[in-house]
Amino acid sequence: MREISFVRYHAMTPILDSRKLLAFTTLSRLGSFTLAAHELHLTQSAVSHAIKSLEQELDCRLFDRKGRRVTLTPPGSQLLDHAHKIIAEMQSARQDLAALAK
Repeated sequence: MREISFVRYHAMTPILDSRKLLAFTTLSRLGSFTLAAHELHLTQSAVSHAIKSLEQELDCRLFDRKGRRVTLTPPGSQLLDHAHKIIAEMQSARQDLAALAK
């Protein structure tokens, strides 16, 4: 019964996409769509679309855009704290599973 509730909850509540979070953290670190796209081996348009989609999903603006530079908004700063933890947990899970496979 408890498992069904968990599934129903997550079916109704979208989860954060890891690729969008990676684009978000990279953009917040570099402050430039162009530099983030280069580092991620994506087009600038792909990074822009990922950020726009994330902002729409969360219903808030994550960056202030000033010319070609971007800075985090207060909600963006809060998400960044969560994103670092999420990405670290994902990396840890991958390392743990790789160790088990050996």
